[in-house]
Amino acid sequence: MLIAVPAESQAKEKRVAATPDSVGRFIAAGCDVVLQRGAGIAASFPDSAYEAKGARLVDGFSATCAEADLILKVRALNADEIASIKKGTAVASLVAPFSNPLLQQYADAGLTYFCMEMVPRISRAQSMDVLSSQANIAGYKSVLLALEHYQSFCPMLMTAAGTVQPANVLVMGAGVAGLQAIATARRLGAKVEAFDVRAAAKEQVESLGAKFIEVAADADAEDAAGYAKEMDDDYKRRQSELIAKHAAKADIIITTALIPGRPAPVLITEEMVKSMRPGSVIVDMAVEMGGNCPISELDQVVEKHAVILVGIVNIPTLMATDASSLYARNLFNFITPMLTQSGDPSDDQSDGQNDEQKGDVKNVRLNIDMADEVIESSLLCLAGKFLKPKLLNQGEGS
Repeated sequence: MLIAVPAESQAKEKRVAATPDSVGRFIAAGCDVVLQRGAGIAASFPDSAYEAKGARLVDGFSATCAEADLILKVRALNADEIASIKKGTAVASLVAPFSNPLLQQYADAGLTYFCMEMVPRISRAQSMDVLSSQANIAGYKSVLLALEHYQSFCPMLMTAAGTVQPANVLVMGAGVAGLQAIATARRLGAKVEAFDVRAAAKEQVESLGAKFIEVAADADAEDAAGYAKEMDDDYKRRQSELIAKHAAKADIIITTALIPGRPAPVLITEEMVKSMRPGSVIVDMAVEMGGNCPISELDQVVEKHAVILVGIVNIPTLMATDASSLYARNLFNFITPMLTQSGDPSDDQSDGQNDEQKGDVKNVRLNIDMADEVIESSLLCLAGKFLKPKLLNQGEGS
């Protein structure tokens, strides 16, 4: 099986879908790997490191992917890239399934497309969970971004000139990104408070040494997949009143709240921003989905009402080396259970021939078992058939 790893074409994307380590593992599993020259350079992985692991390097997307059986990417294929790929090729990448307008085109092109955001959050798939691995990096980096613009110390300092009080950090949303932001801010000496609609987050927040801000609710705010869900109007009113009190005292606010398939909930209103101290900083990690603060600007750092608003979209790419390493491991862990060889009893499509008769080279390929929950959940389209029409409709309307 030929695996292709092209360079990412999206502006400012520095990550790469395979590292020299993961390439070596795929080759050891019996696959051939072709890499677009320069694909890993922005993430600090030189071409020579891939060649040392056995990868073949070529120039250009078309030469890399035209004959591939499987393409590994970070970002979804664009329209030009689709045209360079043969029918029947499998692709695994982030897809942005609720906003990507090309979903039907992937099916029309006859691709088998794995949407990595849709990998289920079950124990068996934890090592494949790209959302968690990338959110972990984003949560860490969000604190460092805030401190780049915050013009005071983060920890409490006792000096001969007097005592400097610690920064007050408010984290909105205690998922993977939020918890990492809490942990990072605490390690840097800040005083941290956190809010989440899910009552189950309280124990995790407090275990990190932060104070949990809680709004009493009758209904469970967590869905079956572990994500936050939208609450009723009365809850939102009480939530807004409580957040306003804490936002006014915060030096740094980091917002991470997202509801899959929906615009980001507004948590920090413009009136709340006006109430904050001059020089305060808001890092809006939900800005790509409309923002938890409506006056943040997409991929911009702006000052409004004497408050700095950081709206950087793709935070993980700012730590491209580790982000790529974790993402590549997720992909390897996702793909390898599907790898099968001719003559493998588990391969129901095998012709049963002895592979030694074929030149001692085992014919490795993907065995897509739709009875497997991980595969079924993440498979967007298969051989020209779109498998998630409801998802497509949601994506077109968001």
